[in-house]
Amino acid sequence: MIIGLLTAVAASACYGTGSVLQAVGSRKSARREAAKSSASGVTQHGGPSLSSTAKAAVTWEFMVGTVLDFVGFGLGALAARLLPLFLSQTVISANLVITAVLGIKLLGIRLSRAEWSSIGVVCAALVLLATAAGPEGSGHTPIATHWWLLVATVVLIGGGTLIVRLLGGRAAILAGLLSGLGFGALGVGVRVLNGVDPFHLPSLLGDPVLYAILVAGIGGMYLHTVALQIGSVNGATAALVVGETVVPGILGVLWLGDSSRPGFAWVAVLGFVVAVAGAVAVAWFGEPEPEPGAPQAGSPEADELPTEVAAR
Repeated sequence: MIIGLLTAVAASACYGTGSVLQAVGSRKSARREAAKSSASGVTQHGGPSLSSTAKAAVTWEFMVGTVLDFVGFGLGALAARLLPLFLSQTVISANLVITAVLGIKLLGIRLSRAEWSSIGVVCAALVLLATAAGPEGSGHTPIATHWWLLVATVVLIGGGTLIVRLLGGRAAILAGLLSGLGFGALGVGVRVLNGVDPFHLPSLLGDPVLYAILVAGIGGMYLHTVALQIGSVNGATAALVVGETVVPGILGVLWLGDSSRPGFAWVAVLGFVVAVAGAVAVAWFGEPEPEPGAPQAGSPEADELPTEVAAR
């Protein structure tokens, strides 16, 4: 249990730091597009184009953030196999707290008293969850459910990407939620993946869940990048928290046999609900952030813009 908790906390730290660095890279790319008065950076619906997202992905901040995401993924996968999903996913999703705190320095975001209180609520809820968590379930499921997980993941990521592109600039929260559902599917997939313990390569490669994990990871990362480009980093990450935590936690209990300690079920439910509510509150009480393409007056980025662009 202790090793699992430490692993989940380390994964949360990697994800939280990575999100902020990715947001810095995404916004740097957006400012460059605005400085060039480029129309190629957005779709006809007002969202970021594929080329704009690709340019964001090659900034050094975004690449470092992506490396941290991969490290976080590995640690999170280990935590998902060592802890009940309602605990591992909630601890990992507490990266919103790290995102909010680092955003003060790197993104110039100011946290209100309500936000700090919400962060304290999340931390208290995690203590409740850690106290209530019991043994994780077996993770053994029929192969038919593995196919259903692959189909659901493909529909979620494929359909979600299409809807987000159609909604354009209005889809930040939806993109964050869909990316969270993708990462949640990834967590469930890691838990039920065949051929891992004991390791058996033919079983691993023949399991549909392996491909569901790949689709969920790549698609979730793309949708998270889009959310960071067009919306508030705290808002997008809060939506991700809901998607990444609620559904996997419920599936872990109903499908995989996760449980709390005897007599502590109400504590687990309370901690789970309060943790999600507190994470969403961090974004709800947050100040509106500047548009990615509109640096604040007096900032170095604004000074770099041509006069006619900065005056808009």
